Amino acid sequence: MSDERAWKGNVKARLYERVREHGYDSLTAFAKARPAVPLYLLAEELGKDDVAAVQVLSGLLGEAEQRKQVTRFVRDVLVRELSEGLPNGWPAVLNDANRFEVAKALSSWIAYTPDTHQDRARQVSAALLAKPPPPGWRPLAPDDELLLTLLPDEEVWTSSPGEVDE
Repeated sequence: MSDERAWKGNVKARLYERVREHGYDSLTAFAKARPAVPLYLLAEELGKDDVAAVQVLSGLLGEAEQRKQVTRFVRDVLVRELSEGLPNGWPAVLNDANRFEVAKALSSWIAYTPDTHQDRARQVSAALLAKPPPPGWRPLAPDDELLLTLLPDEEVWTSSPGEVDE
């Protein structure tokens, strides 16, 4: 986004105001209702001219840290990056025509992964390249069976009494 309005005023307050306008009490709930939608499209839906994808990413990470669901967040971002970078799913063969798209999707994901999960993200990327998933594979949610195998939850969900698990 080239519009500077995304960085003016109270960014966090604006972001959560937009989330509430869409009928959600958290950014996570908003994003969960839109699985596999790239981050930039989530930002556009919340405010085409004044919400940036990196603000959505940061907000989602903050909520994941509070909920002790960072690993799920990491899988979610991978799903969104693969959806954007490989809209037709995993290629049948890695060749000169598609190798860049795969590398770009995986490297973007690693770049968006918190430091605590960087090593694991690199291992997952290497595993996907060494033993590619079936042709056309495109995870549609962070709870995709293959993703859960590659990047299982390590955190324990803790919720306050009366909170609804998302």
